[in-house]
Amino acid sequence: MPFALYVLTLAIFAQGTSEFMLAGLIPDLARDLGISVPAAGSLTSAFAVGMVVGAPLMALLSRRWSRRRALLTFLVTFLIVHVIGALTSSYAVLLATRVVGALANAGFLAVALTTATAMVAPDAKGRATSVLLSGVTVACVAGVPGGAALGQLWGWRAAFWAVALISVPAVLAILRTVPAGTGGPTAEAERGGAGALGELRALRRPRLLVTLLLGALVNGATFCAFTYLAPLTTEVTGLGEGWVPAVLALFGVGSFLGVTFSGRAADTRPLPLLVGGGAALLAGWVLFAALAGSPVAALVLVLTQGTLSFAVGATLISQALYAGAMAPTLAGAFATAALNIGAALGPWLGGAAIDADPAGLGHRAPLWVAAGLVALALAVAGVAGVAGPAAGGAQAAGPVTVTRKTGWFGATRRSSSSGESGPTPSKNAPTSHFHRLR
Repeated sequence: MPFALYVLTLAIFAQGTSEFMLAGLIPDLARDLGISVPAAGSLTSAFAVGMVVGAPLMALLSRRWSRRRALLTFLVTFLIVHVIGALTSSYAVLLATRVVGALANAGFLAVALTTATAMVAPDAKGRATSVLLSGVTVACVAGVPGGAALGQLWGWRAAFWAVALISVPAVLAILRTVPAGTGGPTAEAERGGAGALGELRALRRPRLLVTLLLGALVNGATFCAFTYLAPLTTEVTGLGEGWVPAVLALFGVGSFLGVTFSGRAADTRPLPLLVGGGAALLAGWVLFAALAGSPVAALVLVLTQGTLSFAVGATLISQALYAGAMAPTLAGAFATAALNIGAALGPWLGGAAIDADPAGLGHRAPLWVAAGLVALALAVAGVAGVAGPAAGGAQAAGPVTVTRKTGWFGATRRSSSSGESGPTPSKNAPTSHFHRLR
């Protein structure tokens, strides 16, 4: 993998820390600002809303920029708003900084996804995506628990200062590793005949739309549960506040394992990973909700669910990039937006379930909501798997081999029928729908 890809991962680490760290800061932040826990949780939703709006908007606004200019503009803006967030005592100002920071984060991630997948072979998008997303998982392992620990020692503002400081070396590294003359994604797309309107038309493909919907639902489940892990740990599991950083770190370890595994499998066997992983993810959330009162069971399930959530989620991102190959600028942006629709919806649904609490579930409620979202995703995938082939399929663009009975996420065998297959591959071409980079 190119060194510049790891530089982008450093920036994603800082941004992932910011996006996730409120899970460990919510109780302290709520006390300090005099707001309720669900109101504090809405800061996560606000960030996600900014990501949803910002991903396609920022990608379009930066289409004429070089990659280095776009990446630096978004990252410096992200840094500045975290300084403001660390200094403010106003919930409204903090909410605004979360939205602006999310817009910058969304723009950066959209350009970074496009840049990362352009650096590697066309059939290695899964590996490139997994490397980039490893920044998020390292944030879960180290950044988020570190932010929670800083919050316990010096208050939640210290975590915001830490994110700003981590962003500084990423800015310097991008200045050194991304050439100033590198053309933006738009220039390359338009040279290939795909302007903005062409990319928007490509984004209407059924396979891509289904993949984006599944990503939103799975990520909604992840954020619904993760946002309220801190109060769940202290109020339901019965562990002290000192355990919160360790629980968040355990979830982060699972997320790293999930992204690492999916990076090896997403390019070659996406369907088994998504079907098996999705079913296990549903069972895990149900078990977690039922056994959250047991410290041992809770810790095991935190690790398990972190692994499954990110394995399935990262695979869906790579599949969206494959399905959106004809929209090289906007596919990453819409994948980012879809995931953050889930990230906005999940905490809101979890907070609403805690507030309403018709069944007296308390802080277990978000786990049951997470289970419901994954169940819905499996139902959608099942319907799409049946309807897709009957409707003629929704094949991915790019250097792939069309296969019989592919459904939506991969192949079981290659078809020789002219009505069901594309051009016959050469003897050196991939022999499955997605080919592992060697």
